[in-house]
Amino acid sequence: MKSLSIFLLFGLVSFTSGKRSHSTRNDLTVTVTNIQNSKGKISFGLFRKEDSFPIKGKQFKGVFVETTKSKTKYTFLDLDKNDYAVAVFHDENNNGILDKNLVGAPTEAYGFSRNARGMFSAPSFEEAKITLNDNKSIEIWIK
Repeated sequence: MKSLSIFLLFGLVSFTSGKRSHSTRNDLTVTVTNIQNSKGKISFGLFRKEDSFPIKGKQFKGVFVETTKSKTKYTFLDLDKNDYAVAVFHDENNNGILDKNLVGAPTEAYGFSRNARGMFSAPSFEEAKITLNDNKSIEIWIK
């Protein structure tokens, strides 16, 4: 009987411990809208404050996703509770970079979390920041 009690107690502790650690992890679903065509892929970049927002290659997590016209979705799984910012762009020609013209203005559609826009440059991390403390879905409108 004593061994059964210990086994049940261990099982209860394991169950509640697992549940507690799981609840500190969250998912962030990002839906990109206003996609003008189905060429290429959508680049999703997830940044933390300490990352170099919004520099591609300096993100915490990044992925390219095949696109469909009008909207494309991606979910970043199992994230810590934290502040994040998201940068996305439509890589229409599949070259892996956000193309720019001679003066440095983007020629492919892009956007940021909170639909933040900088005046003559990308917005700051603070302007695009979202706080993730539960599962969350956001929408980014690109242009």
